[in-house]
Amino acid sequence: MFLLILGVALWSFAHLFKRLFPGVRAMLDDKLGVASKALFAVPLVVSVVLMVIGYQSAGLPQRFAGPSWLIHVNNTLMLGAVALFGVGSSKSHARQWFRHPMLYGFITWAVAHLLVNWDLASIILFGGLGAWAVAEIVLINKTEKGVTRYTGGTLKGDLRLAGIAVALYIVIILLHIWAGVMPLPMAS
Repeated sequence: MFLLILGVALWSFAHLFKRLFPGVRAMLDDKLGVASKALFAVPLVVSVVLMVIGYQSAGLPQRFAGPSWLIHVNNTLMLGAVALFGVGSSKSHARQWFRHPMLYGFITWAVAHLLVNWDLASIILFGGLGAWAVAEIVLINKTEKGVTRYTGGTLKGDLRLAGIAVALYIVIILLHIWAGVMPLPMAS
């Protein structure tokens, strides 16, 4: 559990550093240039490794103990999360609706996983990362005012976003199955 908590904390701190200490981050960017990005990329990679090792070593988590309909809610939310991750770089109409689509996708991803994973390790991992995303949105909104929203969007962009989201969703399901986790409800 210690590695899991450390990983979530490191992920959160590395991402929030720019918002919490903007002067220090600007000084590092000035002194180190592009290398300052590596200074923050390395802890992020380490945090992911710590989270994976910590989550896996926490024991066999209780994968699901609730009503079966929550699996359907989870899968629907996950498709939405995958779509939200792509909204910011799409030419879809949805791009104008969200200021922080990737962070909202991250929150949706966290909530979806918490619906079907009720063990302590999952609460720490998905709850902690969801809390980080909420904090990130609050800090960004507090420091960055007057943002111009995207005004474009086409039907072709909507269809492309939907197609890519469905394709990535299928890949994610297959990766879960390959890793030994069945994300889809099984017929009785």
